[in-house]
Amino acid sequence: MTKVLVVDDDFMVAKLHSRCVSAMDGFTVVGVAHSGAEALRAAERLRPDLVLLDVYLPDMDGISVLRELRAAEERGEYGHTVDALFITAARDAEIIRAALRAGALHYLIKPFNQAALQEQLRHVASMRTRFDELAEQGEARQADVDQIFGTRPPGSRELPKGLAAHTAELVERTLREHPAGLSATECAESGSLSRVSARRYLEYFADTGRAEVTLRYGGTGRPERRYRWVG
Repeated sequence: MTKVLVVDDDFMVAKLHSRCVSAMDGFTVVGVAHSGAEALRAAERLRPDLVLLDVYLPDMDGISVLRELRAAEERGEYGHTVDALFITAARDAEIIRAALRAGALHYLIKPFNQAALQEQLRHVASMRTRFDELAEQGEARQADVDQIFGTRPPGSRELPKGLAAHTAELVERTLREHPAGLSATECAESGSLSRVSARRYLEYFADTGRAEVTLRYGGTGRPERRYRWVG
């Protein structure tokens, strides 16, 4: 269960975000704060795994709050790492850069729909699971690192022989549009591809750590392989 602290100076907005988080499996809201100082006290007391953080707070900005959280971690006051997801109306490029440098996982600009926030929460859950798996493995492959840090710069990830960039983009887009996952047959129908072709690209994404494969059992025969984008 991922424990979430919601930080926003607007009481109604904080309530909406809390409701959205609570609707997600695997997440629970452990506290709500409406100022930077309140957020820091709550983080020390509640030990959240994730903080949903606004930039504009009445006493200090959200970037400073995150920096204080990171400093507390370095001093060993929390015992674990706190992830942060900014949810804010701040659009200034320097603020976004500062959030990234402070260690934010992502940055959502208000207004946005509930699906956008839930997609980011799924990404957080996926990353936490991946880190747990890597901790058990003891070491990471480059594909694992690429998955954690995000997409490489254009051209740095070469496709295997026989795979075309435009088809890979089509399959990737199809997966992104279906966050619950697709079978090769469903992907082929959605992208107007042959099932064999769709399966090749889906397996490539799975092998490179950008798609997650699950098995769905039912009836006779082999279980159905389903693919979900996590890259």
